[in-house]
Amino acid sequence: MKSVHFLNNSQQIENIIKGLSLTRSLFVSSLLTGESSTGKKTLIKQLFPNAFWVDASQKEVLELALKEHSEIVIYNFHTILNCDHLEFENKKIIAISDKVTNKNKAEKKFAFIYNMPNLKEREDLSLLIEYFQKIVEKELMAEEPVLLDYKQLDFSENLRSLKASISRQVVVKSCNKEDIQNILFDYFMKYIDGSNAYRENLPLFESPLIQAGLVKYKSQLKLSKVLGLNRNTLRKKIEENNID
Repeated sequence: MKSVHFLNNSQQIENIIKGLSLTRSLFVSSLLTGESSTGKKTLIKQLFPNAFWVDASQKEVLELALKEHSEIVIYNFHTILNCDHLEFENKKIIAISDKVTNKNKAEKKFAFIYNMPNLKEREDLSLLIEYFQKIVEKELMAEEPVLLDYKQLDFSENLRSLKASISRQVVVKSCNKEDIQNILFDYFMKYIDGSNAYRENLPLFESPLIQAGLVKYKSQLKLSKVLGLNRNTLRKKIEENNID
């Protein structure tokens, strides 16, 4: 199996690692829960590199694995409605679940239960952002580091959405004039139509230009001079583009 590395500088995660590590030489059952895309699989792969992996939704495969293997990782465990029939005796079981549907049954079935925090709860969030930003910049061959806008980072789906939002920012902030022209060309080739396309597509240029100018110069008067417009014309365009 390909070696994996779980990035971590969190005491919460260290406590989980310590607990799971203590059970590596024991035939006990452990359950790791937490939201999707929080790194549960990556962590378990690092701690139990030789375990047999099986999807809980594949019932026949799971039952066969429990008969033939002594160290098993069962992922998607939340898809099992009733785990009473599963035989965990004399086996090392590590179950991975996005949620606990029945806490009482889970406590009876597993000797240890751990909860992986979501990204917003982790105290090492800045480390994760920096790490994935470097990966994205390398993959996209960015010429220089990008200054991320943390307000635009998306944590709704944890690592999945974080990586996607970092990628979007790196792409956008790395674009040069030619890149932007090519993007607009492809967009217009796909959507330009009708009998009033010029005026309908003006906001694509005007809105971001005015928004950026207001943020940069923080004054309509100063921006009107930079844009070469009188103040009334600029105010009208701000209203037309619904710019706050």
